[in-house]
Amino acid sequence: MNSHRSHVVLLLLIAAHGLSAPVAVASEEKVKLTLYYEALCPACADFIVNELYKIFVNGLISVVDLKLSPYGNAKITSNGTIVCQHGGWECLLNTIEACSIHAWPQVSDHYPFVYCVEKLSYEDKHTEWNTCFKKLNLDPKPVIDCYTSGMGHKLELQYADEISALEPPHDYVPWVIVDGQPLYNDYTDFISFICKAFKGSNMPQACLRVSHPITSPTDAVKSFNHVSYKGEEGVNSKATLSEIISSIVASWMIL
Repeated sequence: MNSHRSHVVLLLLIAAHGLSAPVAVASEEKVKLTLYYEALCPACADFIVNELYKIFVNGLISVVDLKLSPYGNAKITSNGTIVCQHGGWECLLNTIEACSIHAWPQVSDHYPFVYCVEKLSYEDKHTEWNTCFKKLNLDPKPVIDCYTSGMGHKLELQYADEISALEPPHDYVPWVIVDGQPLYNDYTDFISFICKAFKGSNMPQACLRVSHPITSPTDAVKSFNHVSYKGEEGVNSKATLSEIISSIVASWMIL
């Protein structure tokens, strides 16, 4: 079984059952984890594919209120058009992922799809995003209807308002926040911060295995992160109108 397919099967199992016994906690005890990202940001895809999925495997998701915000460093022009850092394909995929979150509100339902799309982005195969419906046995209709109706654009404008209101403001993506605290360049240590923030009496097993204590986040730049900074010109993944239409039509054909 190749790496991509094994990951998809893993996420199908996660969505259906989970792999670790969940910890029962009240909703108010859950640690809020928010990821602000954009679909074709290399570091964002890397984080979603190689780091974030771990909380589903180790059971930590049961004490986490996870929110994904697929907008990132995009900008809105005077006529309301959204211009994305990595071009037209990124705008399409940001909106598609926003629509998947809208169509399937439970994180266990939409995360496998977002993961699948970001895995393709990670492998520079983002134009194959619509294959994720079939791979995960998902009905594409609610997502495609959301996109073609204009609801997806409205969702992206809402995400734009949310990221613009951050205090302190974000500097780059991925921008990870745990219980209101931005992690800056320590975002890959997000599990340690979740465990530190958790105040419930029933500590998850995953937290007992955290080997190094975390004090506070640092904004020191780590060169290996390859984050996408605000105002930085990204590698433009150009998409013509015909390519986008063909991509959407291919999704319709799955219906």
